Amino acid sequence: MPLKFGAEILTSVTCARVKITVQDAAGRTATGWGETPLSVQWVWPSMSAFEVRHTRLRRFCERLARRWSDFDMAGHPLEIGEAFQQEVLEAESEQEYREHPSEDQLPLLATLVCCSPFDIALYDAYGRLHGKSVFEMLNRDYMNRDLSAYLEADADVDVDFHGQFPSDYLVHDRPQSLVAWHLVGGLDPISEAELTGDEPVDGHPVLLGDWIARDGLQCLKVKLRGTDAAWDYDRLVSVGRVAQATGVQQLTADFNCTVMDPAYVVAILDRLAAEEPAIYDSILYIEQPFPYDLEEYRIDVREVSRRKLLLLDESAHNWQLVRLGRSLGWSGVALKTCKTLTGALLSLCWAKAHGMAVMVQDLTNPMIAQAPHVLLAAHCGTLMGVETNAMQFYPSASDLEAKVHPGLYRRRDGCIDLSSLRGSGFGYRIEEVHRPLPVAAARYGVAE
Repeated sequence: MPLKFGAEILTSVTCARVKITVQDAAGRTATGWGETPLSVQWVWPSMSAFEVRHTRLRRFCERLARRWSDFDMAGHPLEIGEAFQQEVLEAESEQEYREHPSEDQLPLLATLVCCSPFDIALYDAYGRLHGKSVFEMLNRDYMNRDLSAYLEADADVDVDFHGQFPSDYLVHDRPQSLVAWHLVGGLDPISEAELTGDEPVDGHPVLLGDWIARDGLQCLKVKLRGTDAAWDYDRLVSVGRVAQATGVQQLTADFNCTVMDPAYVVAILDRLAAEEPAIYDSILYIEQPFPYDLEEYRIDVREVSRRKLLLLDESAHNWQLVRLGRSLGWSGVALKTCKTLTGALLSLCWAKAHGMAVMVQDLTNPMIAQAPHVLLAAHCGTLMGVETNAMQFYPSASDLEAKVHPGLYRRRDGCIDLSSLRGSGFGYRIEEVHRPLPVAAARYGVAE
């Protein structure tokens, strides 16, 4: 099925996969892997042609491969990742723009997504070098600096980041399964009356009720338009009634970052509360109704937060923006590994220290991109489970990885199974996957 992002439709995606080699002071080496889908429509909403933006993202990944190869720094991946973002990423984006002044400058979100497979691969390599899981190494035994080197608390909370490390905010006895959130896209048919006859015949469900029955779903994320209140209300009611009829427990609403006035969301929620109280009660949180650029659109959102938890997503590029969001009334943050694991971990620590709710949201992560995504969710203590939808939109893309991790790419009884992720790094067990890679991947030498 195609996936609608805002005003655009996604029918294909390019994944950036990175291999990084690290070396320690004793000369030992290890390799690590990272992967992120370059979801053009999400990272860079624009009127520019898709292929123009797609080419730019690929080209920027190639630039970053060279810069990561040249980045001479020793330390923990969080220390290196944060330094790279501060010292290189923005400057490289500006340099790319100077070299191509006739083109739009890459948005920050786009640069972070291009950077993320390198950042993730670095964590994997470091874990494999030490024979430890990535999430076992976020403490004083491996890190040279505590969180006070990166984070600053707001004055209204009693928090001191001195002597604290990310491990202080993580779940250490990680669950072996997670509740899975299913994405109800704006083009997904809910009833048979909505079928057009053009739906794929590929052995996978099409109607929402069939997905719920096959996967035992308990949680549904509903994509809305944010520009058509009547459509959005009717969509929530339609999905909510299917949920009630099939035993689904929780809903969340994603307004696609297109809302400009909180009154739009408030009116829909208040009408639901009055006319469909059971559906209203089943909504666990609201996700990012307002524009990406939080600094430009400083909208007071407290009226929405008084009704439901309100989570930053596209606006939460770093912990400083999470901080700004809190000052405007946002009550939580949705983390994504595609903005770098380094950034997600720092945002997680800041948000939890300030009493904000946390979720982990998907970028339709296929193949090995799924592993860091779900492991972050397992270790950070989310509101409920994790969003995971690659099995909806390109299920066969992960067939090779699914032979090694069968529970990671298929939802059963409403959950995914993480138990096959074991060993050092992210536990990819990549040597067992045997995925052939494009020849082009060898062009970048030591920064493959």
